[in-house]
Amino acid sequence: MPQTSRRGLLFGTAAVSAGALLTACTSNEPKKKEPAADTGPAAAGDKPGKPVTIGFAGPQADHGWLNAINENAKSRAGKYSEVTLEITEGSNDTAAQIGQVQTLINKKVDVLVILPADGKALTQVGLQAMKAGIPVINLDRIFASPQAYRCWIGGDNYGMGLNAGNHIGEQLKDKKNAKVVELAGLDNLELTKQRSQGFADALKNYPNIERVARQAADFTVESGQAKMAQMLQAQKQFDALWNHDDDQGVGALRAIQQAGRDDFLMVGGAGAKAAMDAIKADNSVLKATVLYPPTMAASAIDLARALGQGKGVGGMSELEIPASITLYSAVVTKDNVDQYLPTGFS
Repeated sequence: MPQTSRRGLLFGTAAVSAGALLTACTSNEPKKKEPAADTGPAAAGDKPGKPVTIGFAGPQADHGWLNAINENAKSRAGKYSEVTLEITEGSNDTAAQIGQVQTLINKKVDVLVILPADGKALTQVGLQAMKAGIPVINLDRIFASPQAYRCWIGGDNYGMGLNAGNHIGEQLKDKKNAKVVELAGLDNLELTKQRSQGFADALKNYPNIERVARQAADFTVESGQAKMAQMLQAQKQFDALWNHDDDQGVGALRAIQQAGRDDFLMVGGAGAKAAMDAIKADNSVLKATVLYPPTMAASAIDLARALGQGKGVGGMSELEIPASITLYSAVVTKDNVDQYLPTGFS
């Protein structure tokens, strides 16, 4: 499972064109937060059970995806009358987050949901909670030992690359000598390696397609613009671009616009609302995005509640919640964007 690091996934406010999208992202005016992406109902047909106190230790909300994680958790907990959510301030500092989790342990919460700043570094505090009889739902960034959590739930980085590659492959399957380029994330992160591997494996299904260039950015608007500009300068012609992250995609789109290029299709990653708005408008190179859904935090609250009440998962026969859940990386296009728009985040 992926050990993810900080996320930079904000596209700014919604936009209806590439130009408007870029303007929205570079404005210095404060942006109105979009509502959380938790649009689903509370657990289907589930009546309130015994009271459960859930401790939530999430990340510092300094990026759109991370903020959406926290908002999804709070929104979901609010749908259950018997759930009390003890939420920490959130931190990307390992030592600070360890202290926050220990505080929740000392408060004797019933269940802990933890999205660690660093899975390996927080493994010991996960073990501490489990040994104290407090089951842990490990969210996305996985602990180094399965003994440190009762259930893991998170996204599929390999699946993101695989689905992006297959989508691009289907668009270009009839084109001879098709060329694609890749704008990756941080190369020292396992998640980036997994996304690139999935992409490479998908392209093996399409012998007419060659990946001719790859640049690694670092999930920021600035890096996306700089690295994309370099790639555009070096590659005078290609047919498709896969960008790992919708935040650095803002910069990539800026570079593409400045270069006056519109001769290829672009697929993004994560599922920012403004990316979906641009896909729906269908007036830029951005034609799809592959989801890495922050709604996983809402599902983590569902799992924690079920765990605290000794229940299984609705729709499944087992009496216990699963040991792990990997979410699907759906491809959002103009054909299905209306379905996924409510899950988009700013």
